[in-house]
Amino acid sequence: MTLLSIQDTPFVVKLSFDKYIEAMEQDPSESQKALLEEVALHPELRRGITELAGIEPHLELMSHLLADFFPKGLTHNEIKALSIPYTNTIFNHTERFKAILTAAGDSFKMDIRGFGEHQFYVFSCCLILNQFYGTQLDFGKPLFYDIPMQNGVAKHYRIMYNGDYLEVEPNPNAPKLSPEEIDLLINNFDDLELWKEKFPSKSWTLKGFALMTLFDATTENAVSIFKEKLLKLNANDFQTSIESIFQSIYRTPDLQVGITLYHSEEHTFGITTLGQPIKSFILPDVQQRADQEVLCADSYRRLVKEKRSYVVSDASRLQEYDPENVLLNRFLSQDIKSLILAPIVRNDILLGVLEVVSPRANDFNSINVNKLDEVIPFLTDTIERLISELRDRVQVVIQEKFTTIHSSVYWKFRAEAQRLIYNRQLGLGSGTTEIIFPEVYPLYGQIDIKGSSEARNQSIQQDFSTQLHRIFAILEQMNDASENLDQEKKMVIGYLKALSLPLLASTEQEISNYIESRIHSLFHEVKDPVTSALIDDYFKCTNEKTGSFHISRRRYENTVSIINDEVAKILDQEQLHAQKIFPHYYERFKTDGVEHNLYIGASISPKRSFDFTKLHELRQWQLRTLVKMEIAHHRLKPHLPYPLAVTTLLLSYHSAITIRFRMDEKRFDVDGSYNARFEIAKKRIDKANIKNTAERITEADKVTIVYTNDAEYEEYLSHMKTLSAENLLATEIEHLEVEDLVGLSGLKALRVKIIHTAS
Repeated sequence: MTLLSIQDTPFVVKLSFDKYIEAMEQDPSESQKALLEEVALHPELRRGITELAGIEPHLELMSHLLADFFPKGLTHNEIKALSIPYTNTIFNHTERFKAILTAAGDSFKMDIRGFGEHQFYVFSCCLILNQFYGTQLDFGKPLFYDIPMQNGVAKHYRIMYNGDYLEVEPNPNAPKLSPEEIDLLINNFDDLELWKEKFPSKSWTLKGFALMTLFDATTENAVSIFKEKLLKLNANDFQTSIESIFQSIYRTPDLQVGITLYHSEEHTFGITTLGQPIKSFILPDVQQRADQEVLCADSYRRLVKEKRSYVVSDASRLQEYDPENVLLNRFLSQDIKSLILAPIVRNDILLGVLEVVSPRANDFNSINVNKLDEVIPFLTDTIERLISELRDRVQVVIQEKFTTIHSSVYWKFRAEAQRLIYNRQLGLGSGTTEIIFPEVYPLYGQIDIKGSSEARNQSIQQDFSTQLHRIFAILEQMNDASENLDQEKKMVIGYLKALSLPLLASTEQEISNYIESRIHSLFHEVKDPVTSALIDDYFKCTNEKTGSFHISRRRYENTVSIINDEVAKILDQEQLHAQKIFPHYYERFKTDGVEHNLYIGASISPKRSFDFTKLHELRQWQLRTLVKMEIAHHRLKPHLPYPLAVTTLLLSYHSAITIRFRMDEKRFDVDGSYNARFEIAKKRIDKANIKNTAERITEADKVTIVYTNDAEYEEYLSHMKTLSAENLLATEIEHLEVEDLVGLSGLKALRVKIIHTAS
């Protein structure tokens, strides 16, 4: 029987020892001379055996011939055998290998994990391209056998092939390939028909033998380090560690790695905040954006629709054909010439994108992208786990800080709890009834700290600048006792220049990582007493609570805290009076400012009579309270560490909605798609502009009221006149049209100046 390949390949396979015998003939020992004489009687061992029947008569001679590779002392330790590549012919096993196969049972078939016909064929072609055409294609991803033990549990073995004694030769029907054809193949891994056209079946001869060695990788495999690092996302060196792993995989020293999260419900990409900040090359400006805004048509189809990897070998070359390609232009602007975007998918839901990038063209292609196959599953598990953990942490915070049952709705929760206890006693089950409040009117307002992000970034820049200047001074001092510090000085100067530009999250993390990993390690090695004293003083300054390298950040955080505490205190105090108007559900949140929701209606307090005069009174109360909060901030502003301004906004919503208590999240939420319009308005309105302008509808020292219909307009004009009479608001009112927003149009606004001299 012919030596049949277990998969279709371009090879005719011959078992031959010609190359090995030729090496032995160069300087044979006495025992080898006798062996060579015996081998000479069997020329087929050099010419090549193509029939299975031709192997059996020579098994003993082959064993003697390869004795150096199979020492008897290691036969019970090593898992090794002679292999004829691309066939199911394996022989001359060590005793340990035989024992493993015996335990697996007669029905066991040795198939390489995840290595199908397509990969076998392309791998064969790559072998020909490397040996015959001089390419350097790296297809060396780990290969594994999954072999069951007697108890049925599978053990995993990594396969190592020694192919030093294999030779590739073209047959008469082998086409000769041009450089253009080779380039076409390299960038079309998925096109199996193309590979078969250029490398027809049996058009090449593979002559020789391979030594196959298995290593037990059940508890240790090639990606174990990667998996370990994924468990340490909070480590300061996480980004560097992950990049070093991928650099080893691809043998590319300056390769970089990023991860961008994908929010499938919103169809947007966002920056990961899981553990330590991680780079994103899709979003270098760290702003959440719509998927079709940041991806080109081809990458959108591959990643979002098909959930397959998107690979660009040469971004500059591809840009010549598509100069308007937003994705390519973004990567090229970051000096990225070659890239892989690999989807992170669970249950057919895109969780994020792994980005592997290089500053050189042709580092990545449709062939070596397959190296990620063993890495992505671990990354997927980790991302899913961390998203879940983040959701759980948010749940705990909400439960502890924000969802103490408000007194206005406590009665309904108490009634439900009593019903559950009663049903359990009767054995009627413990299913909960949804807690819903229909026909309630929402009121939303906020005091937002203006320019908080810019102030935060400025504080970070100031602190880093102070720290880097101190580092530079110490490096200068070290010059007398240490050499080769010029590179570190250049790095420090470079970072100081970077701090003069708008701050990116990646810059902040990069500087922090550099100081921690490079500078601090260097400082810990210093022995000179004078310099050591400077370094001791330096490390005292790094203390986040007391050190001078965190002064500006502490001032910023303290400023935000002071503002939030002051305005929240007023809101909470005034709420006690508001509840007397009519009991209503109230919640507030502190972020960069304070926002609040009110819900009023008969279902909140069914034992009291509700009418619209109560709603109008509460709207006037809300406007007056927001004005008082802004006035309090204005008085506080001269005494703040940072003179941060605030903007004041009120959203009027004309329709009644339904709110539902979500048991899974322990919070109230609007119910139904129509009611969700109110939530959409809340999220988008504070960043809205006046129609046909670039001016925001909110402005410092003014209150803005957003409304939808004439009745609300008339009502709030009346409330403004009342507050003007109280010397809280000016009399001149601006009438604005709000720009159309996604899902929202036709909104209008009133804006009026707040009188800060009010008592």
